[in-house]
Amino acid sequence: MTDTSPHPYPEVSIDQQVALRTAATRLAGEFAGVYGTETIERFLLSSYDQFATASTIPHYLPLLAERFARQRLQALARVEGHHRDGRPVALFLCTHNAGRSQMALGFFTHLAGDRAVAWSGGSEPAIEVNPAAVAAMAERGIDITDEFPKPWTDEVVRAADVVVTMGCGDACPVFPGTRYENWDLDDPAGLDPADVRPIRDEIERRVRRLLDELHIPANR
Repeated sequence: MTDTSPHPYPEVSIDQQVALRTAATRLAGEFAGVYGTETIERFLLSSYDQFATASTIPHYLPLLAERFARQRLQALARVEGHHRDGRPVALFLCTHNAGRSQMALGFFTHLAGDRAVAWSGGSEPAIEVNPAAVAAMAERGIDITDEFPKPWTDEVVRAADVVVTMGCGDACPVFPGTRYENWDLDDPAGLDPADVRPIRDEIERRVRRLLDELHIPANR
């Protein structure tokens, strides 16, 4: 990434510019032979823009942008046929990507291991993952503190084999040929961990059933 590239956020610090250039170099290495520098920079900058408009701590912006860009490029590679490993992809969507979809992602990843891929997103991403959801999942030995609310993008939805929606209503994306499920679950926003537990337990039951339907054995 060059310093002369136009950017809608002129307040980007030198440290962030360096971090973004370093991220671009890492991504270029990971996707060598699949995507060129221009595509990687475009995805990285557009991912940066997604979080720069929110009240995210500036220090973390390049890291979030890199993680989100990596996921999007992985999804695009699947859509375009560059990456075929046979693993099914599940996408969990809710409104804020802070509670239900994050707990579903946590259970799916924990139970499926490396036998499947899971992503999550929201129609109106929150600033942080719901602390009560984090606490409720920790009670089950699953750490979701590294997760962060993010929007969904077309390539992520198109790469999914099954899309599970939880309360995003008409905002949820629909692509022909993709399997959709709607899980009618209470929103844990504003609840304490004790009130989140029944929602968490119902999500686990549904994730286990989904894994059975996908013929993926669940870890103990």
